[in-house]
Amino acid sequence: MLPTDETPFTLRRATGSLAEGAARLAGEIGAASVEAVLEAANRDAVRRGARAALGAMSPRPAEWYAFDAGDQDTLDWYPQGLTSGDDSGSIGVPVFVATWYYKPERGERGIRATFFSPRTLKYRHALLVEAKPDGAYAPIDIHAGGVACHGDLLYVADTTRGLRVFDLNHVLDLRTVQDDLGDGNRVGRHGGRLHAFGYRYVIPQSDFWRVADKGAVFSFAAVDRTSGTLISGEYDNGPGGRVARWDLPLEGTPKDAHLLGHEKIQGALSQGDIWYLSQSRGSSGNGRLLVDRGGEVTARPYPVGPEDLTVHDGKLWSLTEFRGKRVIFGVSL
Repeated sequence: MLPTDETPFTLRRATGSLAEGAARLAGEIGAASVEAVLEAANRDAVRRGARAALGAMSPRPAEWYAFDAGDQDTLDWYPQGLTSGDDSGSIGVPVFVATWYYKPERGERGIRATFFSPRTLKYRHALLVEAKPDGAYAPIDIHAGGVACHGDLLYVADTTRGLRVFDLNHVLDLRTVQDDLGDGNRVGRHGGRLHAFGYRYVIPQSDFWRVADKGAVFSFAAVDRTSGTLISGEYDNGPGGRVARWDLPLEGTPKDAHLLGHEKIQGALSQGDIWYLSQSRGSSGNGRLLVDRGGEVTARPYPVGPEDLTVHDGKLWSLTEFRGKRVIFGVSL
């Protein structure tokens, strides 16, 4: 990984009416803490399930958790991003937060965040939305290829635009204002009621860091707590992808940038001078974890379809995206 010009990754804050829209919804709908969302979790993961995700990986991960049968089988939703409460530094319970995108072009349902407890193996989805100052809200049609948490803020990668920001103080619970969850096929305000495709929780976007000049791609996201930096970079079919880091709290000017030097990188995370790169080889072949220590690169076995990276409980974690092979898994650093 060689240093490169960081200028293309310069971000400009573009809040617009997002904060006003989020505040309008938050003033009307009661908020829930991350702890409360996990207590109300309605799906059960399976410890060491969905073994097809591991393919020929040997040795196996230190630990892995499979999403439930419905989330394994769906062709509509695909997991992409992963972050943890360790990245946040302020969430009081162990938690992973994963992002998913909705694939069908017709009847768009946007993106969702999954709050997953590694303690209980229970989880729950929440819908991420964009709200207007008049109280209207709608789904967000992006890939959500990566997510990073710092403090109370979730940074979600928006491929060509930059980083969308969601405030975990605004995890809004529809049950605080109505007895049901509305129509499972609708979103927004209809007939005097609130709807979110059947989800109990909605999280409105509160801020936006947009790339100053078109060109840089935001395919994944991570937090390096050893250096206090936010990381994002580019998936590329060749070795020309780049990765950049910004000091936190985010101001928009990158601290540095590097050429990845490897193809099909789905996630990148630094720990001091060491870089970890998640490399995918499609839906049938095992991926690889590339570890770069000052230019000396080693390849380690990895599951099929690995994505974004995070650190939790002293291990490196990722998740896999393909149908029937969807797991959150951890390996040694």
